[in-house]
Amino acid sequence: MLKIAELNGKFDGRAPCVLLLGGFDGMHVGHRALLAEAKETGLPVGVMSISGGKGSADLFTFAERESIFRSLGAHFAFELSFPEIRDLSPAEFCDLLLSEFSPKAFFCGRDFRFGKGAAGTPEFLKEYTHVSVCVRELLCLDGEKVSSGTVKRLLSEGDAAGAARLLGGPFFVRGEVIEDRHVGRTMGFPTANILYPAGKFPLKKAVYEARVRWEGREYRCISNFGARPTFHDDRVLTETYLDGFSGDLYGRTLDVEFVRFLRDIRAFSGAEELKRQLETDIGRVRRGD
Repeated sequence: MLKIAELNGKFDGRAPCVLLLGGFDGMHVGHRALLAEAKETGLPVGVMSISGGKGSADLFTFAERESIFRSLGAHFAFELSFPEIRDLSPAEFCDLLLSEFSPKAFFCGRDFRFGKGAAGTPEFLKEYTHVSVCVRELLCLDGEKVSSGTVKRLLSEGDAAGAARLLGGPFFVRGEVIEDRHVGRTMGFPTANILYPAGKFPLKKAVYEARVRWEGREYRCISNFGARPTFHDDRVLTETYLDGFSGDLYGRTLDVEFVRFLRDIRAFSGAEELKRQLETDIGRVRRGD
């Protein structure tokens, strides 16, 4: 029911800690502020993450979330499967936390709910566990509530830049580079192709400006997320051209960070017309226009 990942240091369930409670299928700017507050306690910080909840795909895979949590200084993460905890009463959910951890404080947002029917509240959590509960008010940017739902809406519209503002960092996909048909190489645009992870929320199928960091260098990129209609290929791939890179990335794991929307995907008359469009795309990326 509960999977624990060590992030910074060895996890000891008997040691005093503080827990961040919520869905946390990613970390937006409100979550980041909550984590910063929790770290001020000086105790190890654990981040709760729920998979398969809210009737929607998760923003990030658990491996991607681990990377985000680790970079922000969390000590451990624990994943709960929504189908497995959905029918727990609020008291049973609290008992689960207390059986696995020794929390000295809980941190959550004002809208945090738990237990069957979302009946549990921060107030119930404090009364039942006799543990301090620090509640943060919801954050708004540009008149909108900062939430995973808002991030997903922006991504579905192709607004990668807007999603990054709410996330506090770029939306990205992590995956192993697979060998494909080498069509891009024949046009002078060799690409690193990654299968999009199952269960990960998909951004709008489009062409994006992207970034990839590899061996200490950051590369400006153009990335096609979706099908390749010019070549009658309906597979959904993340196909990324790293500007200035030469070498072999097959079998390597890359993070492709989506920076901004460039254009919609469309079918071209052939390889030459597509090549001219790719030259236009990379020119925009280099100039920043």
